[in-house]
Amino acid sequence: MSNLKGNLESISLIDVSQLLNVNRKTGMLKITSGKSQGILHFLNGEVIHAETSSDKGEMAAYQILEWTSGSFDFVAASVNVPTTIRRSVQDLVMDSARVSDSRKRLQSLFPDLTAVPWPKLAGDALLQGLKIYGEDRKVVPWLDGYRSFQDIMDATGLNDVAVLQAAATLKDNGRLDALQPELTLRVVTLKGGLFKKADHLEVAAHHEHHWRAMGPYEGGIERLRLMWSHGPAVENVQFTAMEEAVIAIPKDLQSAWGLDEGSVVKVRPAP
Repeated sequence: MSNLKGNLESISLIDVSQLLNVNRKTGMLKITSGKSQGILHFLNGEVIHAETSSDKGEMAAYQILEWTSGSFDFVAASVNVPTTIRRSVQDLVMDSARVSDSRKRLQSLFPDLTAVPWPKLAGDALLQGLKIYGEDRKVVPWLDGYRSFQDIMDATGLNDVAVLQAAATLKDNGRLDALQPELTLRVVTLKGGLFKKADHLEVAAHHEHHWRAMGPYEGGIERLRLMWSHGPAVENVQFTAMEEAVIAIPKDLQSAWGLDEGSVVKVRPAP
């Protein structure tokens, strides 16, 4: 079994891992599932390290073991990686099932990672009387009504289970809502005045009314966060009587951002 290849439709990763464990193999199990890739590092049959594009260690192993489609390739080789996993394959498989169940439950509560979690209470009142520990507590400072779940994951390096679990605890206690402020708009060019260059974005006043009905934005919206394939940007905004499906952007900003008239961007309020 120096080399072992296959597809996950024929045999599960759990079965492959247990096979490598029984035969006390050392090497790398490389897995591709759609656009996702991961590696499980084995030493004498035990998984000692795992990596995906978003995680390392146990959480990466749990993520990989959930994959049910794709292909795998085990290569027997010496292992030179840090030991980030210190539990048996059997324990890892059991915990993977537990994490998978948690992820499914949390994704049923928060199916869209672009949603923006908004805590209804401020300061110490938000956590008063609740038992929130460890990684869950690290999430709380990032719950500002402007960052999406995905933004919080990217900023903290925490995985979806950790971020969503903290939000779920607050939601279950009536202290958090998940908002959907993101809009998809088409770019048009904002013309400047005769002697003044345009220095802001413009969107329909209808959207201001829509957003200000949401708790975090009641006090008014001065800036928007734009998201497109080359990154986010934050700019000042003015609300005017205009077509609801478009966002007007000055030509120089379009050029700087690599946007053309007719391009599509996602927008939401920014602090």
